[in-house]
Amino acid sequence: MTVETKRFDVLDYLKTPEERFAYIEAAFEDGDPSLIAHALGDVARSIGMSAVSKEAGVTREALYKALSEHGDPKLSTLVGVARALGIKLSVSPSADAATPKVV
Repeated sequence: MTVETKRFDVLDYLKTPEERFAYIEAAFEDGDPSLIAHALGDVARSIGMSAVSKEAGVTREALYKALSEHGDPKLSTLVGVARALGIKLSVSPSADAATPKVV
């Protein structure tokens, strides 16, 4: 008996703003910059890369490159994409904020 499999496509699970936000939030919680860029790219593709690139103020090709798995978007690109995706970036102390990281 053979096992039938179906190709996993994350875009099937990024249909609502809540699903998109949860996906991006999980990537930020992980903290891996390449994972964050990739998650932002997945969400941008779920909405439509052309529309997101126009709203973010970058070319579609540059957006694909910046938000690829190996992309490293500039801060201005990150802020523009966040605005285009309807998310707000914010800063809060980490759980171990009382311990200085730099001396």
